[in-house]
Amino acid sequence: MSKLPELSAWLQTRLPALLAEHHVPGAAVAVYAGGEIADHAAGVLNTGTGVEADADSLFQIGSITKVWTTTLAMQLVDDGVLDLGQPVRKYLPEFVLGDEDAAARITVRQLMCHTAGFEGDIFTDTGRGADCIEKYVATLGDVPQLFPPGEMFSYNNAAFCVLGRLVEVLRGKTYDECLQDHLFTPLGLTHAAPSPYEAIRFRAALGHLTAEPGTDPEPAGTWALAPSNAPAGSMLAMRPRDLVTFAAMHLRDGEGPDGTRVLSADSARAMRERLVELPDLGLFGDAWGLGWSLFDASGGTVIGHDGGTLGQSAFLRVAPEHGVAVALLTNGGDTIAVYSEVVRHVLRELTGIELPVPPVPDPKAPRFDASRYVGEYSSSVADIVVSQDDDGRVWVERVPKGIFAELAKPEKTELVALNGDTLILAEPMQGMYVPHAFVGDDGTGRALYLHTGRADRRVDA
Repeated sequence: MSKLPELSAWLQTRLPALLAEHHVPGAAVAVYAGGEIADHAAGVLNTGTGVEADADSLFQIGSITKVWTTTLAMQLVDDGVLDLGQPVRKYLPEFVLGDEDAAARITVRQLMCHTAGFEGDIFTDTGRGADCIEKYVATLGDVPQLFPPGEMFSYNNAAFCVLGRLVEVLRGKTYDECLQDHLFTPLGLTHAAPSPYEAIRFRAALGHLTAEPGTDPEPAGTWALAPSNAPAGSMLAMRPRDLVTFAAMHLRDGEGPDGTRVLSADSARAMRERLVELPDLGLFGDAWGLGWSLFDASGGTVIGHDGGTLGQSAFLRVAPEHGVAVALLTNGGDTIAVYSEVVRHVLRELTGIELPVPPVPDPKAPRFDASRYVGEYSSSVADIVVSQDDDGRVWVERVPKGIFAELAKPEKTELVALNGDTLILAEPMQGMYVPHAFVGDDGTGRALYLHTGRADRRVDA
């Protein structure tokens, strides 16, 4: 007998209580299992208007969009016009980076699994025209290379903008049109919007930002990020039911809900193959495939992706061996706590899978010599200083840069020992005790990178 009705009843009761407990204005969730979908919503879409969330409300899915962009590219592989092992330059001769040798060697596959190695948090706004992604790629000429292509994982938003442009060129149409023609339509999605212009037709959630810890989140002043970053996750919005319909296509190895072949079985399976291992990074997962993050869990494999935009957070987890998918979309507050209870409960009840518990600091963690870690690290997002005081305590100070300087304040937080060269915040940041992995060697025994999902390179001599 299906457990979905019982789970649906639990969601209807528990979701509103969780939102109230964790200051989340609104959320919607959908669960796919056994060919059926259950969905629920609670709270409000905008505290400024009081419009209530319902199961058909659209929330931004943020970086979960990267799985959609990868799927669009894999359809081109199926069509025989794209080879993942070829350099990006074969398809985009205009692709230029600060490191000419790296730009000439980076492959399409490396874009998909975050191993291209160039600075990835580039959010240049090139306007709202149909050519905004083309113009964005043209701005990357001075972007630095952090490490040789293929050497390791470092989360890369810009790489997916390049991948989205590649899709545009090979299809001869805009990214939004590719989404509509090659995914929305064959999947029968009725509540999915590639931009605010389509989202306005529906009940759409606004993100909410928390100014100070412990205070209620307030409506964000902007609905979406730059259109030029759409393939990486700046624009796409939908209801959870449509998101798990997309996930179910992957569960059926590329077959749509009506039997339409949306993606080849070989491509669907290739996307979830384990290609690159990650340091101990918590919610980032244990490894990466093509577009998908892979989680080592007790009871079976889990693939997924998370997304975050201006005050909106999205979570997708898929259990391929059990045919189950769950999507949680939220618009502010302590969303990690809601994710942890809802998604873990759904997977436990329907599959027996126990997702790994995110790491937490040990209050009795011993002091240690941090000379390998101390120093200055930098990226386009923040300048970071790691120091050790006279009492042996280790600190990380992060000063946001660029657009993030407007969204976050400088923070100085203690780091304590976790595992090997991985330290962890002693206090939570946005609901998470973020692991900080120190990797590589600068030639003197010091770490070359501070890795929190992105590999920030050491900049002090």
